[in-house]
Amino acid sequence: MYVYGQIYRIPSTLVRGGTSKGLILRTVDLPKDPVARDQVILKVFGSPGNNQIDGIGGGTPLTSKLALIGPPASQDVHIHYTFGQVSLEKKVIDYHVTCGNMASAVGLYAAEEGYVELQEPFTRVRIFNTNTNRVIEVEVPVVNGQIQYEGDFSIAGVSGTGAKIMVNFLDTGGTFSGRTLPTGNPIDTIALDDGRKFPVTIIDAANILVFVLAQDVGATGTELSKDLNGNARLLETLEKIRVKAGVMLGIIEDETTVTPATHALPKIAMISAACDYQTEDKQMVRADSLDLLGRYLSMGTLHRAFAVSGSIALGAAANIPGTLPNRLARGTEAGLRIGHPTGTLYVEAQVEREGEDWSVKRAAVGRTARRLMDGYAYVPVSSLTSVVQA
Repeated sequence: MYVYGQIYRIPSTLVRGGTSKGLILRTVDLPKDPVARDQVILKVFGSPGNNQIDGIGGGTPLTSKLALIGPPASQDVHIHYTFGQVSLEKKVIDYHVTCGNMASAVGLYAAEEGYVELQEPFTRVRIFNTNTNRVIEVEVPVVNGQIQYEGDFSIAGVSGTGAKIMVNFLDTGGTFSGRTLPTGNPIDTIALDDGRKFPVTIIDAANILVFVLAQDVGATGTELSKDLNGNARLLETLEKIRVKAGVMLGIIEDETTVTPATHALPKIAMISAACDYQTEDKQMVRADSLDLLGRYLSMGTLHRAFAVSGSIALGAAANIPGTLPNRLARGTEAGLRIGHPTGTLYVEAQVEREGEDWSVKRAAVGRTARRLMDGYAYVPVSSLTSVVQA
């Protein structure tokens, strides 16, 4: 970070990874003090308030993402990656979750910046994710010694095609709780204060996910943004289920102070059996091209696609007998096809029984990623409430 009179100048890279967009910042260019660092980042994004008009954030959870990167601390990885979900409404950056979409962009960035020597047909970038203390392997395609950007691989929620970047999550079971099934049960019952009860599956793989049947909460499972985000009663029910699950797991203590912006974990998603439905852009998706439907919430609103980390959890759960996803999915041995608001997502998961729990040896999804812009972000010194040491 450089000081120019009354302005801090921070080298920045704007990227798209999968269906997410965010900023890559190097830790060496930011204050060492975490409080001062986050003040700088919040100002860069324009948070909180007013749809981030005074920053680079796009005013949605999918465009308000952060990747802090640094050199590796061990020889078996190439780069360190810390994900941050920058709040739209509060002075908060949530580092207790992770993002597989942004991991694809971090892998591409590492290959472009020389953190790893390029190899054909793909360069395997080993990323240590500090949020989960796990290694993510990102395979960046290389042809004739050059990174391959063009390709015919497409992902729902992103226009056009590009080169396929495989994101491999290794040993993700029990990422946050130490157990793939944190409660030890394939199905638990969540009881709300108003007496309603809901069967759920809670799984910890890449992120902690609570899966609830769409029909149990009065939904169809085919909802789009206009349907779900405008349904205050349904959103309230899902949030209450999420919070009660967090209390059950011990990751939420005082549920009266919880909001989607302050407590990102656990995540929650509705699932339902495969059926024909229409996407956000009015394309028809046929039931025979799917294994199940998923509607994933991010910071209290519908994710326009389905989060990569969420798909890892769903793919793993679908391979564990007795879970709600396992009961709904048509077949999971070859992989799971998830129908979401903008199309479909394919995920592979290798799950094995280990004693009383399950291990998730590998889970992988295909993504595309693109560097959008390089430059500097500018932060007025007067906007900070504490002294920042550059």
